[in-house]
Amino acid sequence: MTNITILTQADCASCVEAKDLLSRLALEYLMQVREVGLDTDDGRKLAARHGLVFAPGILLEGDLFSYGRLSEKKLRRHLSRGKATADAGA
Repeated sequence: MTNITILTQADCASCVEAKDLLSRLALEYLMQVREVGLDTDDGRKLAARHGLVFAPGILLEGDLFSYGRLSEKKLRRHLSRGKATADAGA
């Protein structure tokens, strides 16, 4: 299972798109998604630690994967390497 943290901010169209994409991919891949607002202490600390330039920030297993518009192709490629598919146990 892949642990994903998405760092978001209010009124961010790219954040909404990233959350929608993660929701769709969760039907195909085993993942746990945690949303953290950049207006929270935890969000500010994570953004500072990873040098986040703008939202949304995507952390995979605690490491910065991307920020800004999330690339579905890039994320699928990364998730497929782990072969963590939702139907693997079926």
